[in-house]
Amino acid sequence: MSEELDQYTRELLDHLYDGRGEQDPEPEERTRIDSLLAAAGQGERTAPIVELFRALQDLRDRQGIGADRFGIAREHLAALARRHQEIDEHMVSVGGRVGRALAIVQQANARVDEYLQRKDVEAPSGIELWDRVLENQQRIRTSLGMDDAAWNSFAGQIRHAIGSVEELAGLIDLPAAAVADIARVTKNYRMRLTPYYTSLIMPGEINDPVMLQSVPTGEMVDNAGIEIPPVAADHSPARLVDQFYPRVVTIKSTNMCAMYCTHCLRIAHIGRKDRVFSKDAYSEALDYIRANPRIRDVLITGGDALVLPNSMLRWLLEQLDSIDHVRLKRLGTRVPVTAPMRIDSELLDILEASNDIKPLRVVTQINTAREITPVSQQAFRDIARRVFAVLNQAVLLRGINDSRVKMWKLCETIQEACVRPYYIFNCSYRNPQFAHFRVPVEKGRDIVESMYGNIVGDAIPRYIATAGGKIPMHRSNVVGRDGNDLILRKPWNGEEVRYPDADADVYGESNFSFARYRS
Repeated sequence: MSEELDQYTRELLDHLYDGRGEQDPEPEERTRIDSLLAAAGQGERTAPIVELFRALQDLRDRQGIGADRFGIAREHLAALARRHQEIDEHMVSVGGRVGRALAIVQQANARVDEYLQRKDVEAPSGIELWDRVLENQQRIRTSLGMDDAAWNSFAGQIRHAIGSVEELAGLIDLPAAAVADIARVTKNYRMRLTPYYTSLIMPGEINDPVMLQSVPTGEMVDNAGIEIPPVAADHSPARLVDQFYPRVVTIKSTNMCAMYCTHCLRIAHIGRKDRVFSKDAYSEALDYIRANPRIRDVLITGGDALVLPNSMLRWLLEQLDSIDHVRLKRLGTRVPVTAPMRIDSELLDILEASNDIKPLRVVTQINTAREITPVSQQAFRDIARRVFAVLNQAVLLRGINDSRVKMWKLCETIQEACVRPYYIFNCSYRNPQFAHFRVPVEKGRDIVESMYGNIVGDAIPRYIATAGGKIPMHRSNVVGRDGNDLILRKPWNGEEVRYPDADADVYGESNFSFARYRS
């Protein structure tokens, strides 16, 4: 009758009765198997049968004790195997479950066990650190003289934003050498942190991932090289417009951000003076879009789209919604992580009203799980209820997210905040100011490809390099190397372009950013 059993079950029974089980079981093992055997013959559950077969398999593998040494006839186990298959709704065999599936699960578990042990230590989110963040907030609020109304409003966060090294040094511990370097850098590049974002910096942590993104170090002026012309200077066909693709354009709606990132592509050209542009300027961009029926998708960015006043944001969205061939809109913003109190009911109503006309997506940049706190998580969840999608475009940055543990944790954490991991950009080669943040492409590919089969599929972003457009960094798109330059092939037209890789010697240096000041 064993012919009725599938191959997996026959193989499992052959293993349990292979005739090489010479050793007799200890009395306690015999008692345990007798108990499991009795339980397996009762009820309408598969688990007792599975537990019996697993115990017998374990004893055979570890101690060489065959099933016959317990006085169990092979046909008895075969009957239980048939019973298992009858009970299971999908007719899964006990051989498939015990001999294959559970072993595969056990092997897969081993791949993620190390991550689960390390993730909250090596890459704690702002949710896990929230008690410490609250302590930081109380200290910062007292120092800046901020009451509840100021702290909990976007205007209050901007009004009390930290823009000088002297003010910053009064709020976080900075070595004297770091203070001197920050002062040197901020002669050329603007620094601004909201009090809220400053509270995410953990005192005493060298190269804190939030501090690395917001506080400039000496490398930004020491890094040698000539900056390539402003981003998209060769792809700006009209005022305030960037266009890399025929069906997508960007409106650079402001030069303001709530916080200025140390890895910003427009670092030398943005934030010199806070400005909201005139409607005449916006109208030129809108006229270009109206005159080009190929354009389907418009991204409003900056700067940061959500620093615009609600009235201006509403007007821009209404103008785009009135253009028939514009079918989708996007808003580019970091505000939900730098000043989440901006996400109020009036703004949410504006987003929902536009999304009801044509799909609206919010595209953000979250680079570390540290940036997700209970407050920012709620902001993203509120946005997600009102728009078509919330997408994240992270940047791969040295010391911030350049390990499997850190990137896996980032992607899982933002997904739980209703944000879809969308892109990971390789840190740009265009700006020598942040060469120290760049990560070798092979390292990035290893991190991204390690996610497959280990975290849920829709938490895995695409790895992208920008070289006259977004090039997916699949191995088939990297067609060669010439010195330190990778040769990339654009999948949409076959063109090959050079892409300078990160300097391996720079990436390998141990004294990096704030660590330089502690040695």
